[in-house]
Amino acid sequence: MKKTVALHNLGCKVNAYELEAIQQLLEDRGYEIVPFAPGADVYIINTCTVTNIADRKSRQMLHKAKKMNPDAVVVACGCYVQAAGEKLEEDTAIDLIIGNNKKKDLVDILENFLAEREDGGNPSDAECKSFLVDMTHNREYETLSISKTAEHTRAFLKVQDGCNQFCTYCIIPYARGRVRSRRQSDVVEEVKRLAEAGYQEVVLTGIHLSSYGLDFPEGEKETLLDLIRAVDAVDGIRRIRLGSLEPGIITEEFAEAIAAMPKVCPHFHLSLQSGSNGTLKRMNRKYTAEEYKHKCDLLRKVYGNPALTTDVIVGFPQESEEEFEESRAFVEDIHFFETHIFKYSRREGTRAAAMTGQIPEQEKTKRSHVLLELDERRRQEYMEGFLGKELEVLMEEEVEIDGVHYWTGHTREYLRVAVLSEENLMNQMVLVTPARIHGKDCLM
Repeated sequence: MKKTVALHNLGCKVNAYELEAIQQLLEDRGYEIVPFAPGADVYIINTCTVTNIADRKSRQMLHKAKKMNPDAVVVACGCYVQAAGEKLEEDTAIDLIIGNNKKKDLVDILENFLAEREDGGNPSDAECKSFLVDMTHNREYETLSISKTAEHTRAFLKVQDGCNQFCTYCIIPYARGRVRSRRQSDVVEEVKRLAEAGYQEVVLTGIHLSSYGLDFPEGEKETLLDLIRAVDAVDGIRRIRLGSLEPGIITEEFAEAIAAMPKVCPHFHLSLQSGSNGTLKRMNRKYTAEEYKHKCDLLRKVYGNPALTTDVIVGFPQESEEEFEESRAFVEDIHFFETHIFKYSRREGTRAAAMTGQIPEQEKTKRSHVLLELDERRRQEYMEGFLGKELEVLMEEEVEIDGVHYWTGHTREYLRVAVLSEENLMNQMVLVTPARIHGKDCLM
């Protein structure tokens, strides 16, 4: 009888990609994937550690899994596991601990554990086993790949891992290790398989995507621009979207080169974190607000009206009222399509956690609300600029809005558009002219 496995992902698109790759490895070995509900033989939770809240959610999901079936094997993998290390071995809810760069071996590890446990007789007697690699010295890119994805029209591809930046608020360089890049030929082969499976849009993603290729030896150097050009040449792919970018990669040459490739979508997520130079310096970000604005100007110079999105942290240690106002004014001036606002979360093991001048939670919440209101206003303004214009939309799913069935999809700028249609529009490119806005959707 097939063993059943339930999967749950926490965190970023890289984590989601890795868990989908693990799912395909499990299916290839004959496991049956079932919903994350009571009764599974195995529960695999891909954890996140980007904030203390992410840590807490990871622990909660691990304990929830064990409660759903006390006899099940609970597998904890991912970034929280890597950061917490051997401390998790004391958690009785966890049977297997699998760190980063060991996910490719997860099925073998699981099968060995299951065999040992069955030989031992009583499941509760089995000890937790840990498989962790020291990521600070690991230079190997972990090879995982997919041939399908949970999304039916858009495929996320992990092309890079690790980060060398060491922003003072971030634990990820310790959990993910240093920059490691996937060979261009491997990426292209995966894109070809996805195109053959019917996917029309791919999203290139990584932990620090802008660093792609920095780790390759001299004489074998490949840049992110080289990779984009190679993916652009794959037949069947009609859209290329880029994951989060650092401002430093946006040069005039880079902007003009990607603008010359029609497949590259005019939708760019440029990490900001703060519009105050004082705060940026304490964060150890590698640019000034003025330099960041120049990068946005370069993209607008070649694209006209691209969708620019960003992340902003409020309440970073020592952020004064004046610095917050500088940041707010800067965000207002840039006119982002979307701004993702995060209240600073003190993360043990980072330099920012030890800084003086920690901001009270109440003040962080107040500042967050100010930027959330600005985000809502700017999003509406950007969307209104597309009303009455013909837009290309890749249709993705059928949804119900106010009791009416629509097909929804995204434009090249990543605006969600809802279309009334009795036809099945799944994975079709259609031209539509939206007439009004309903929440976060443009409607026909």
